[in-house]
Amino acid sequence: MFILMVVIFVLGYTMIALEHPLKIDKAASALLTGTILWAVYALNHAGILDLGLSPAWEMAKEKAHDVLELIKPGVQEGHFNRAWDTTVETGHNMIHFVVEDLEHHLVEIAEILFFLLGAMTIVETVDQHQGFKLITDKITTTSKVKLLWILSFLTFFMSAALDNLTTTIVLVALLRKLIDDKQTKWFFASMVVLAANAGGAWSPIGDVTTIMLWIGGQITAGNIIMMVFLPSLVTMVVPLAILSFTMKGTIQRPTMENGEDNDFTSPFEQRLLLIMGVCALLFVPIFKTVTHLPPYLGMLFGLGVIWVTTEIMHRKKPVVDKRKLTVIGILRKVDVPTIFFFLGILTAVAALQSAGHLAVLAGSLDDVFHNIYIINILIGLLSAIVDNVPLVAGAMGMYPIMDPGTTGFLADFVVDGVFWEFLAYCAGTGGSILIIGSAAGVAAMGLEKIDFIWYLKKISLLALIGYLAGAATYYFQMQLLGH
Repeated sequence: MFILMVVIFVLGYTMIALEHPLKIDKAASALLTGTILWAVYALNHAGILDLGLSPAWEMAKEKAHDVLELIKPGVQEGHFNRAWDTTVETGHNMIHFVVEDLEHHLVEIAEILFFLLGAMTIVETVDQHQGFKLITDKITTTSKVKLLWILSFLTFFMSAALDNLTTTIVLVALLRKLIDDKQTKWFFASMVVLAANAGGAWSPIGDVTTIMLWIGGQITAGNIIMMVFLPSLVTMVVPLAILSFTMKGTIQRPTMENGEDNDFTSPFEQRLLLIMGVCALLFVPIFKTVTHLPPYLGMLFGLGVIWVTTEIMHRKKPVVDKRKLTVIGILRKVDVPTIFFFLGILTAVAALQSAGHLAVLAGSLDDVFHNIYIINILIGLLSAIVDNVPLVAGAMGMYPIMDPGTTGFLADFVVDGVFWEFLAYCAGTGGSILIIGSAAGVAAMGLEKIDFIWYLKKISLLALIGYLAGAATYYFQMQLLGH
């Protein structure tokens, strides 16, 4: 059954990849994959957990042992094992653990979903008020190459200040105002994903994996910016340089539809909503730093402020206009299938993490290679297939933070050590190789309906070249510094 779970995940992943040929929405495939994996896990929990491959289950056993020792100091090891075996035979402890672990993952997944829902609603509100038109009007070039460089660098630095997911949502909204042709829009949105992931890797608040490492104490803000900035920049610039020689032509701007020509929003309202939207997004990392609460609460606070503002601003307008401009009406336009897609794919990965598949994968990498550069490069490549969050969590669990005076191989695992820095780069940028490999990619895929196979043919090789170029840059950078 342990292997069957891998087979189910591969089949579900294949259905997502072949969404267009199969004519089955990827959200449906993702939901089925996630729920079936947990059902197989729950129905066969005893056999799967008895393998001893689930770190969470082994930790639960250790905690139970510690509690029993506190309650009954005289209990012998053999007595504990027999008592533990008895409870395992009933299946009560194991199935209780599976349900609790699912609930634990659900909290983490819900935080991502509420963050995504809040960000999408804020961006949609600004867009409905024609706020992004103030930015797109400043971008006058129609050259594909020039526009690609402008948007990529804008994305790169915005992602570091906000995060790669939010930045992707904002830039995709901008692209809808700049580009009419669907294939061209897909290409630019895909390059936005690459630039957003590159920009998020060198900032402590730019990507969920760097946030994990920052909060966990493996890296510090100043050091990650200084050491990973150049490799991240190379990751973006190399594909852009290649495209500068291969991409030709100009873009065609979309024509305004009826009701899109400022007949129901004033210039003041456009400016106000753009400023409020940007401030709401920028406020999220500040909120998290000050309160130490999850980022989704900061996003929902910003949405609440914008919601109240639009209700007051438009209270005297005709009902037809109010429905277009207030958050209640805008919520009907939010892409709900994208939310369900996130839910399904994250639930599926959580099942593999809970059952121990990802721990086995991380341990195998360490046993086979035992080289921090190779391990991290492979983690980055794997993050294109499996969500980078559990991969990084697994890596963080594999190695403790070593003391500053540590020497030898383990010296790379001190705070701001080479392993943690390179892990932040690889896990942050490797997901760009496949459209489904990062939160930014999944968001762009959902918002613009980008085809998995199309991305694989057009973007994956560029992203891989950029990823390896950035990795090489980091390696030579460390050699020059004597590491």
